[in-house]
Amino acid sequence: MAQLDRLSRLKRFFSPQLAELIVDGGAEDPLQTHRREVTVVFLDLRGFTAFAETAEPEEVMGVLREYHAAMGALILAHEGTLERFAGDGMMVFFNDPVPVPNAPERAVRMALAMRDRARELGARWRKRGYELDIGIGIAQGFATIGAIGFEGRLDYGAIGTVTNLAARLCGVAKPGQILVSQRLLGAVEALAEAEPVGELPFKGFSKPMPTFNVVGLKASSPEPPREAELAGPGFRVGPSAPPSARGGAQQREGSRRGGARSWRARCPSGSTDARRDP
Repeated sequence: MAQLDRLSRLKRFFSPQLAELIVDGGAEDPLQTHRREVTVVFLDLRGFTAFAETAEPEEVMGVLREYHAAMGALILAHEGTLERFAGDGMMVFFNDPVPVPNAPERAVRMALAMRDRARELGARWRKRGYELDIGIGIAQGFATIGAIGFEGRLDYGAIGTVTNLAARLCGVAKPGQILVSQRLLGAVEALAEAEPVGELPFKGFSKPMPTFNVVGLKASSPEPPREAELAGPGFRVGPSAPPSARGGAQQREGSRRGGARSWRARCPSGSTDARRDP
C-alpha cells in the first residue's frame, strides 16, 4: 500500500514511466530536496502580450494549444523535464530527476528544434494575422531541486542563480534568438555556432554577463546518438548496452510515445518564476 501511495504521489509530477522507475529503485526520489548541476531553458512567445490584448479568448487558447503541443513533443523527444508553464512561458531543465549525459547539448539541440518549429507555426499564425515568434534563454549551473509548497499542494521546482540567468536571457532575446551564457557555450563549443551579443546587465546580477546567440549547428558537429534512452540513473542505453537493456528502453520509448497526450504530467505549475520580476 505504501508503494502504491508513493507511486500515486510521484505521478502528480512525472510521467507514469518515470514514476514507476523511481518506485522500482531505478532512480532516487526527486521530491527529496537535493542539489544538482542542471541546464535550464526558458522560452516564451514574442508578441504574445499584444496578441492576447486584441484577440478573442478562444483564439488565444487555440494558439496556446498549438504551441504547447509542439514544444511539449520536442521536450519529451530530448528527455527534458518541463518544470512549469505559465501562459506562453515555459521552463525546462536537463539532468534531473534522472541524470542524463550531455545535458547542455540536449538543451541546445532542443532549442534549435523549437526555433524551427516556431517558425513553421509562425507562418501559419501570420495567415490569421498573428505576429508571434519565439525567444529562448539557456544557462548551466547548480540548482536546489525538490518539492516546494505545503501539505496538499506541492510542486516540483528548481531554485538557483542558474534559473534566474536563463530567465533573464530569455527576457532580452529578440524574436528567433537563442541566447546562452558563456558557461553554457563553453560546454557546446564543438557543436554550436554562436555569435557574441555583448556583456549584458541583468537584474539580480552584480556584473554584466557575456552573452551569445546560437545561430545553428557547426557543419562538423557530431550527430546525436540514435539510442539516447535512459535505463536508470547515469546509465545510457546505446549500441554497447546488453540486448536486455536496449529492449527495455525500446519498450519504455513505445510507452512514452503512446502516452504523448499526457506530457503535462511533467508540467506542475512552478514556484520560482524569475520572469515575474518587473
